[in-house]
Amino acid sequence: MRADVFLVEAGHASTRSQAQRLIASGVEWRLTPLAPWKKVAKNGDDIPAGAELQLLDAAEAKYISRGGLKLEGALAATGIAVKGLRCLDVGQSTGGFTDCLLQAGAAQVVGVDVGHSQLHERLRSDDRVICVESFNARTLTPESLEVACDEALCDVIEEEEDNDTQPQAPYAWMRNGGQVDEDYDDSDDAKEQDIESFKAERVAKAKAKSEGVAPVELRRRPGTQNIDITPAFDFVTGDVSFISLTLVLPSVVQVLKPHGQLLMLVKPQFELQPGQIGKGGIVRDKALYVEVEQRIRSCITDLGLTVKQWMDSTIEGGDGNHEFFVWAEQGAEIKAPAPQVAADEEATAKPAVKAAAKRPSRADIKAQRAKQELYADPEVASFGQPGPGRGKQKKRNER
Repeated sequence: MRADVFLVEAGHASTRSQAQRLIASGVEWRLTPLAPWKKVAKNGDDIPAGAELQLLDAAEAKYISRGGLKLEGALAATGIAVKGLRCLDVGQSTGGFTDCLLQAGAAQVVGVDVGHSQLHERLRSDDRVICVESFNARTLTPESLEVACDEALCDVIEEEEDNDTQPQAPYAWMRNGGQVDEDYDDSDDAKEQDIESFKAERVAKAKAKSEGVAPVELRRRPGTQNIDITPAFDFVTGDVSFISLTLVLPSVVQVLKPHGQLLMLVKPQFELQPGQIGKGGIVRDKALYVEVEQRIRSCITDLGLTVKQWMDSTIEGGDGNHEFFVWAEQGAEIKAPAPQVAADEEATAKPAVKAAAKRPSRADIKAQRAKQELYADPEVASFGQPGPGRGKQKKRNER
């Protein structure tokens, strides 16, 4: 069996990518206690079934992903203790940060991510974790987060078809060779319009269900009724990609309690312009790190928080980029977010877009050419133009 697959199936790693990092750090195996250890040289090396494994460096296996090691280093550098705190993990992904927080004693971790089906099953099944998927932190509000948390703890109960309410069709007695006699009473038979209305209702329900807009009932899963989903947290952390923190922080800090702690991973490649990033998405100019720091510090300060520390991440990014952490503290009061310009106001503020020029017809082109031939003399062609236009025309002819 492939070495990386063997590590996952034997429970030494959560994912193959984690197994491959463990192999890079050093993995040995042997078949019997007296046999010599054999080092795994590459991910595709074959390891026999039943072999005994030994990790030379188990640090990579401590958390679900190496993101946990990044946050662990930042918590140690800042001295922040998350034991007993309610935490928000922005960009939860597979759950490296969440795993670190739980192992550090966090009482609860609410994780939000724009993706879905990424969180490791071990964390997903943990009662202390609420996983909010397909949720964009850029548009987060306390109200929307609370609703999303409630939905994450609920089962969706769809309305079932109730065939007992189906109206009895006219002349139902004629089915299966039924016979009519003088004693038959058709007063309970549905009218034709009742049948058509029922059919239309069924079609409308089927269409709404296919479009995902059918009415549903949300019912809390057993044991989750008393879980706290208040959108106010003692500690907020996060690791976001493909978006600048300056676009996420204005929303996120609204759910950070007064004097709460913020500890966010900063990835320079997502804070700079494309022209400032080198080949392979690597930021090679260290002078740009200062620009990134100033931008993040300014954003946080404008939001009413106090930046307490800017530090290097103890672990490099998976792509080789140097990363940072910023530690900030919420003020005594939560600063209200800047008002957003309404769509109609924004449209009014923008200058009117100039209508595209109408494509000239062949007749227009022919007439234009005839006009140009008629006014071949520059003095005649510039007749009626302002002085500067005439002057420029003369100068062109003098050259």
